[in-house]
Amino acid sequence: MEHEGAQLDIEAVERYLAANLAGFRGPVTAEKFGVGQSNPTFKLTSPSGTLVLRRKPPGQLLKSAHAVDREFRVQKALARTDVPVARMHLLCEDEGVIGSMFYVMGFAPGRHFMEPTLSDLAPEERGAVFDEMNRILAALHSVDYEAMGLEDFGKPGSYFARQVGRWSKQYRASETETIQDMDDLIDWLDANMPEDDGRVSLVHGDYRIDNMIFRTDAPKAAAVLDWELSTLGHPFSDLAYQCMQWRMPPGPEGRGLAGIDRRAHGLPTEAEYVAAYCDRMGLPGILGFDFCLAFSFFRMAAIVQGVKKRGLDGNASNPERAARMGRFVPEYARMGLEAAAGK
Repeated sequence: MEHEGAQLDIEAVERYLAANLAGFRGPVTAEKFGVGQSNPTFKLTSPSGTLVLRRKPPGQLLKSAHAVDREFRVQKALARTDVPVARMHLLCEDEGVIGSMFYVMGFAPGRHFMEPTLSDLAPEERGAVFDEMNRILAALHSVDYEAMGLEDFGKPGSYFARQVGRWSKQYRASETETIQDMDDLIDWLDANMPEDDGRVSLVHGDYRIDNMIFRTDAPKAAAVLDWELSTLGHPFSDLAYQCMQWRMPPGPEGRGLAGIDRRAHGLPTEAEYVAAYCDRMGLPGILGFDFCLAFSFFRMAAIVQGVKKRGLDGNASNPERAARMGRFVPEYARMGLEAAAGK
């Protein structure tokens, strides 16, 4: 984490917490988490305990992006389920307090893994961590979202068609150069759109290991983080999105498992991971998964292009990393076309 004062009015935060959070006692010190590109996130330390503040970034933003209010709402609802989330405390929709909407949640201590290789763990624990991720994903997709009051959290039906339309517009709005593979991938998705099969569940939208905190005493999750892209959608989109990790190169930017001897490292193969999910969900298998994978690479390319554009505009949470991530957009598009071809 880095010390940060320019992006957060600490005195204003302290006044707000003193007036609205029972038991709070200042003064507050703030550190900005170095990871995460979308919504700047800060660790708040005070005599009364540790909190986390997550805010919309400053500057001109794309429509419907950086929805911290949606993040707050879905995590507050999930507190009553088998999906582990941080405790939600306050949502401040008054942009006059610190310059943008924000929410405050509890701090979830534990282990944070940036790469799925889990190189610091023993092989048997690596497999247990992946099984825990699989369990939570199935639990999320089994949540009765209507009983949780989330029946209006997204539009029912035609999820992939709506998402391709949405992210195509977002990509065009942040496009900085012509990438032929991306244009071809968008065309392929439009031409091969599957019929709606009626499956609807709560989906995370960015489900991967670096958006999770694990307990220090066991391979169990303490909290799933970063719910900005959550909505009502097709559950297979979450599964395919996570499966991109098996195809991405390892390293700090790719954060993938391509070329890794999964058996020797105690890691499941992509097929084994999908089979475990299907077993938990009572499914015989998944037809049309190639489309789901191609869509996931397309959407990731569109998201990262937005990060790149914010970096160029000076609005990124971490400008240097935004530039590094931006170089992956053509690679995501290429891998999306490979997935579309069944490779």
